[in-house]
Amino acid sequence: MAMSFDPFSQLDRIAQSIFDTSRQPRLMPVDLFRDQDTYILNADLPGVEPDSVDIDVDGHLLTLRAQRAPADERSRRWLLQERPYGAYQRQFTIGDDVDPDGISASYDNGVLSVIIPIAERAKPRKIEIESGGSGRQRKAVTA
Repeated sequence: MAMSFDPFSQLDRIAQSIFDTSRQPRLMPVDLFRDQDTYILNADLPGVEPDSVDIDVDGHLLTLRAQRAPADERSRRWLLQERPYGAYQRQFTIGDDVDPDGISASYDNGVLSVIIPIAERAKPRKIEIESGGSGRQRKAVTA
């Protein structure tokens, strides 16, 4: 197996050993979108065991945490190690328009999916308008 020398990767490795960047929380890439009455957040967490994933809501702060364990290094002599391990964390501010009690999550094939429902009070609704005329006509208006 031929490997070329990359001085920048060597600098990264030296900086990581000096500043111990492996202990810093890693950034997990996410997609966030609205689909009808829910927000859906998908986070990529390849190689993370589902039992190491933690999701909590504290007021208006949604926090996702995960831990990817390093490979067993007892008998290995690494030639190249680029896959990150350690702690992953993302935090999102959620507004008053969501229902924090209805948040659910699933983990499948390295993708964490968090379903965040929109609160009933934030959904569009129809408001009946009564007229003061003798015919008592009513018509609906969308709020």
